[in-house]
Amino acid sequence: MTLQALVLAACLALVGAPALAQPGQSMDLEKSVKRAIDANPSMQSAKQQIFSTQEGVRAATAAFAPTGTVTYYSRATNTTTPVTTAQDLTALYTAAGVNPGQGAATLQGKTYVVGDAYVANLDLNVSQPLFTGFRLLSSYQKSKLARDQAESLYKRTELTLIRSVQTAFLTLLKARSDVKSNQDSVARLDSQLKVTRAFYDVGLRPRLDVLQAESDLASAEQSLLAAQNSVDTQLAQLNALLNIPLDQPVDYVGQLTQNPFALTLRDALDEAYKQRPDIAIAVKSVEMSEKDASIALSGGLPQLRADYDFIRQGDKPWLRPENVTFSERHQFQLTFTWKAWDWGNTIFTYRQYSDVTKKLQADLAKLRLDVGAEVKTQFLNIQDAAKRINVAKTGLTAANEGYRMAVARYQAQVGTNTDVLDAQARVSRAEFQMTQALTDYQIAIANLYYSIGRKNMKLDS
Repeated sequence: MTLQALVLAACLALVGAPALAQPGQSMDLEKSVKRAIDANPSMQSAKQQIFSTQEGVRAATAAFAPTGTVTYYSRATNTTTPVTTAQDLTALYTAAGVNPGQGAATLQGKTYVVGDAYVANLDLNVSQPLFTGFRLLSSYQKSKLARDQAESLYKRTELTLIRSVQTAFLTLLKARSDVKSNQDSVARLDSQLKVTRAFYDVGLRPRLDVLQAESDLASAEQSLLAAQNSVDTQLAQLNALLNIPLDQPVDYVGQLTQNPFALTLRDALDEAYKQRPDIAIAVKSVEMSEKDASIALSGGLPQLRADYDFIRQGDKPWLRPENVTFSERHQFQLTFTWKAWDWGNTIFTYRQYSDVTKKLQADLAKLRLDVGAEVKTQFLNIQDAAKRINVAKTGLTAANEGYRMAVARYQAQVGTNTDVLDAQARVSRAEFQMTQALTDYQIAIANLYYSIGRKNMKLDS
């Protein structure tokens, strides 16, 4: 490993990032699922949603506490006062605290006194809501529901990712089995073509047998190429799910097997109704809608607020006691308000959210029905695949024996080339049916665990 790679791995370990997959390393089903959970961006997105809702809970909690507001303003005004007698002029100057005769102007026989006034004001307000029509309480409860819903969304994202990885992994194993089956088919057909050509060369078989063998061999080679392309496609999909570079080779190891499955339908349904994150999300949506209705109704209820103000005023910006007109006071105020009418806005908004709540309740009831049907479907799929596996085993054994006998009869000159080719096709078909049944069985198990909301990384019982 290069120095740069070592430094990068150390940095990732320090910040808690998922370790990079090493080229050529072996990854079984469980390791692949764990890698996807650690590295797939969808999990980080769901995790950030939880962090966001936690901040929302803190914000709703802080809304119960008093708020402080500082207000400062300054105002300068310029005024002119007309006077008609000397006595009036003297009185104005005396009130302003200046010597008579200063700041006076004569216009059209009248004397005007020109004066500048400056006022600065500083107000420190502390406001405490006492009753808001349950708006603050409902907002706080809604924020906690949103956090719980985000946690359920995280669980659903995790379950969806696990199912996607398991499905892609099992499909890869199936594609590899198809490649192996097609390779065996090509080998059998190639061997048959050589035997047929040898018989044709000595005049024991017609040219038609050679052409049939060549045609079937070409068809098998086409199927082999398609199967190999399917393997490459599934490798790319798995690397994408595990956040591994698409061009990085990874050795995914595993086998298609028939693991025992002992969970009963009743137990599966009970677990689904309790643990399925979709149901939990829907329940939280109903409860959040109820809180929205309470928040909407709060506008029509009384509001009570307490305020404390510390106010300073003066004729200079710095508001110190040496100001000529400096003053300082404390003010306490209790405010009670109750909106008299709003032309039905509050009640209509409340009814709107109430109708939304009823809709979400109906959606929840439908979701429960859908979940039950989904669990039952996957349970039946498991049973169906298990039966097909047993049938496929019997069919594969019979097909292999039939092919062996057809080849022996052909080489003994008592059978035809068509018999051998048909027997070979039956072997390939039986192998594909066996592989498909095993794949369907394990994918159905993966789907069932998703349907009941249980994490099972290895698909064991």
